[in-house]
Amino acid sequence: MTEKCVYVGMGADLFHHGHLNIIKAASAYGLVTVGLLTDAALASYKRVPAQSYEDRKMVVENIKGVHRVIPQRTLDYTFNLEKLKPDYVVHGDDWKSGVQKQVRQKVIDQVSEWGGEVVDVPYTKKVSSTKLHDYLQRVGTTAGQRRRALRKLIEYKPMVRVLEAHNGLTGLIVEKIKNGLNEFDAMWLSSLTHSASKGKPDTQYVDITTISQTLNEILDVTTKPMIVDADNGGLVEHFKFMVRSLERLGVSAAIIEDKIGNKRNSLFEDTTDQSQDSIEDFCHKISEGKKALVTDDFMIIARIESFILGKGLEDALVRARAYIEAGADGIMIHSKSPNVDEIVSFCKEYTQFDYKVPLIVVPSTYGHVTEEELVKLGVNVVIYANHLLRSAYPGMIKTASSILKNGRAYDSTSYCLPIKKVIELIPND
Repeated sequence: MTEKCVYVGMGADLFHHGHLNIIKAASAYGLVTVGLLTDAALASYKRVPAQSYEDRKMVVENIKGVHRVIPQRTLDYTFNLEKLKPDYVVHGDDWKSGVQKQVRQKVIDQVSEWGGEVVDVPYTKKVSSTKLHDYLQRVGTTAGQRRRALRKLIEYKPMVRVLEAHNGLTGLIVEKIKNGLNEFDAMWLSSLTHSASKGKPDTQYVDITTISQTLNEILDVTTKPMIVDADNGGLVEHFKFMVRSLERLGVSAAIIEDKIGNKRNSLFEDTTDQSQDSIEDFCHKISEGKKALVTDDFMIIARIESFILGKGLEDALVRARAYIEAGADGIMIHSKSPNVDEIVSFCKEYTQFDYKVPLIVVPSTYGHVTEEELVKLGVNVVIYANHLLRSAYPGMIKTASSILKNGRAYDSTSYCLPIKKVIELIPND
């Protein structure tokens, strides 16, 4: 008699006894095929896996009760189920609710077409790969692990979502806020929000020592990778020192712009006296920065200001090619136009390059464009560059004004977050 075909989908990033319980239960129904989520599939809804697909496959295929292991390339089971037409699909009953509820229903509908059945095994309480991973991250995140995480995210995810953080509390917001499967993948220390939060002009009074202090505050309470806005990087000698310092701290990338000249924080006053660096000099800065690095993990990303300075698309494309040739690990194309046309035109031309590096955008002024639309344009990283401070500032002004106007705090707290909610963000371990 031919044994029944049983399908089990799992990530098994950190293998534990809950996985063993599922496999044991599944093997009672027939020959077990494990659809092991690929690195990209795991990253699409959880996180970049701690172990590669091949390493996880080696573990799972040597577990008693597993007949074979095949890749499951998406969270959606459709392709593998259509190929195997299993008699049973076995999963922990935790997928009856939460983010995988719709996945479960789709599986039920599909296997019913050939008389298959979904078997929900009681979930093993108090253990999960996610909880184990989060715990290990909290107690064991190293500078090296954090530094290399951004490259992995870009490799595995169709789009990396980044939000600015300028202190420990905002770092915790980036770390913890989720909406279903959606979360932020990394943090951005913006020179504007960092300096504004200290009441200082953009670059004149905020040096690498101050940046390092803020980074330590954020990195001490978070695990996600960090990208630093390094403005134009200063003199070449200064930039080399900066990238070594950031690399040592565990920062994943520095972004430098090709503008030169005095710059002040536009949150306080909109004054600039700037021009665009020559291609030759900026390429030299990129090249020297790369030479100063100790590891291959740290990324130097070139921010192109051609649109900002009115030089147009052709200048931006010429600079992109030159900066990539000089060793840039990524290209950020910048625009302050409320119309997304400038970005669209650049992206379409950029996709035709023979050799490309990751493409980064900052949709602060053209915020009506969706992430899905940006991905279709070939964008790899989207940075929400100053949104937390911009949203907090009006609220703080309103609260302070309300206290002065009413002579009491009661009215001003009616639209404030309860202090309990703020405390819940702070780690207690």
